[in-house]
Amino acid sequence: MRTHPLTRTLVAATAVAGLAVAATTSGAAPDAQTAAAKKITRHGVDGVKLHATYRHLRRVHKVRKIHQGCEFAGPKARAAELRKPLRGTVNFTRSKPRRVRDIPITGGAKARGVAVGDVTSDIKAKYPKATEDHSTDDTFGATIVRVPKGGGGRLEFAVSTDTHKITAIGVPRIAICD
Repeated sequence: MRTHPLTRTLVAATAVAGLAVAATTSGAAPDAQTAAAKKITRHGVDGVKLHATYRHLRRVHKVRKIHQGCEFAGPKARAAELRKPLRGTVNFTRSKPRRVRDIPITGGAKARGVAVGDVTSDIKAKYPKATEDHSTDDTFGATIVRVPKGGGGRLEFAVSTDTHKITAIGVPRIAICD
């Protein structure tokens, strides 16, 4: 039996469309942009824990290559960028072996559902014991909101004085270098 070329094209197009619908509804693995945000805790973020060594973090592909850190921290200061989907840096100790000192996060993770871009009221809702420090408002253009250890962890949030939105989350603090 001989079929018309247009019939074969329609059958093929229908089959491809059916496969595409099945692939999107079958729970296929999400890509990096649609993946769920990573969790920030008082211990670290997504496998980047405080006091972990640079060598370990590099081996498990959590950070990029180490480079000179903030010049205000001294000549031996070192830092490394976080790998995607996280955005931010990891600051290391000045002595060897280099260990994680603090982690300023600028995107890709949430602390109890609070992420970069949220506002101070979101922080207060999730961390009732958080306090605001306005001493950095004029100098850095950001209010530091501190969460104490007894209030859910040692975390800091930098909130812009212009937009009133969170610009960075620090574990356990935000190292200001600019």
